[in-house]
Amino acid sequence: MTESPRILLVVAPYYKHITDQMVEGAIRHLTIEGATHEVVEVAGAFELPFAIATAHEAGSYDGYIALGCVIRGETSHYDHICNEVSRACQNLATDGGLVIGFGLLTVENEAQALVRADPMQKDKGGEAAKACMMNLKLARRFLTE
Repeated sequence: MTESPRILLVVAPYYKHITDQMVEGAIRHLTIEGATHEVVEVAGAFELPFAIATAHEAGSYDGYIALGCVIRGETSHYDHICNEVSRACQNLATDGGLVIGFGLLTVENEAQALVRADPMQKDKGGEAAKACMMNLKLARRFLTE
C-alpha cells in the first residue's frame, strides 16, 4: 500500500475487560501494518453496524474493525443480537463495499471470551485487524487496476 491506511476501530465495551484486550491485539497488528487508527465506543454490539455506516458516510476511513463480545444468557436476546449484527456488518461489506474486520465474540461464557480476546492466546482482535488489512489490500488491488 502506498499511503498509510486509516482504520476505525468501533468497540462495544459492555465487557470492557474483554474488549480492551481485543483492542490491544488489533492495534498491535495495525501498527505492524503501518496503519493509523482511531477508536470509538458505542453503547452495545447492536450499534456496531450503525457506527460503521455513519463513519463511512463521513468518508474519513479506509477500513473498519468491529469489536465486541456477546455472552449467551438465559433468553433468546443473544441469538438476535449475534445474528443481526453479523448480518448487518456482512451487508455493509457485500452491498456497501466497506472493508470490515469482524471481531464480535459470540461465546457461551466469560472464560471462552477471555481466551479468545487475549492477544497472547486466540487474539481475535488481532485476527479482525488482519482480516481488515487483507481485504483493504484486495480492494485497492481490484479497484485500482
